[in-house]
Amino acid sequence: QNFCTIDEIAKEVGGFDFILADLGVSSMQIDNPNRGFSFKVDGPLDLRLNQQQGISAAERLDTITREELAGMLYENSDEPYCEELARAITDEIRKGHRIDTTTKLREVIEKTLDFLPEKEKKDTIKKTCQRTFQALRIDVNREFEVLYEFMEKLPGALKPGGRVAILTFHSGEDKLVKQALKEGYRNGIYADYAKDVIRPSAEECVQNGRARSTKMRWAVRAEEQTD
Repeated sequence: QNFCTIDEIAKEVGGFDFILADLGVSSMQIDNPNRGFSFKVDGPLDLRLNQQQGISAAERLDTITREELAGMLYENSDEPYCEELARAITDEIRKGHRIDTTTKLREVIEKTLDFLPEKEKKDTIKKTCQRTFQALRIDVNREFEVLYEFMEKLPGALKPGGRVAILTFHSGEDKLVKQALKEGYRNGIYADYAKDVIRPSAEECVQNGRARSTKMRWAVRAEEQTD
C-alpha cells in the first residue's frame, strides 16, 4: 500500500514497535525501460510508480505551462537551468512535437544545454537529466504530498516507545522529514530524534553506488501518547 495509508495498517495490527520507511524507488523499476525512469535507455516517458493510477509524465507535459514546469524543476530537484529547460520543453510541445519517450526528453535537454563549454557539458547534461527525471517522477506520483501525509500520521502508527528510521534520497525529502521530526520532538510527541543525518560509509557506497545519496533520520516515540 501507499505510505500515506500507514494509519489504516497500524489500526489492523495495533501500532508498530518499529517502522523503516525507505523512500527510494525500486531498482527493479528504475532498470525496467518500460517504466521510463532512466534517461539512459529508450522507453515511454511514464515515471509512475503505479501505472494503474494517475497520468504519465508525458501526459503531464502535454498541458503544463512554462511557469509551472520551471517551478516544478526548481522545487523538486533544485535544477539551476529550470527556466531554460521549461521554455525549451513547452516550446517543443507547442510546435506539436510530443515528448513521450525518455530519449526525446533527453535530446531536448542536450540541445538546450548545448551552449555550455565542452569541458563541463557532458557532466552537466547528465546531472540535469537526473534532476529533470527526478522532478517529473516526484510530481506525477505526488511524492511530497504522500510523504507529508505519512509524517503527519506516523506518531499515531507508533506504539509508545516505538522507533522509526526514514531513508531519503534527495534534499527535498530530507528537509521535510527533518522538520517533521524536530517539530514532533518540540511538541513532546518524540522522546528523541536524530539531530544529525546519518550517511552511508564509503565502503557501502563502493558496494552499492545507489546508496551515495541516501540520508537516514530516526526518532523514538514518547512513552506517553500526546494528542
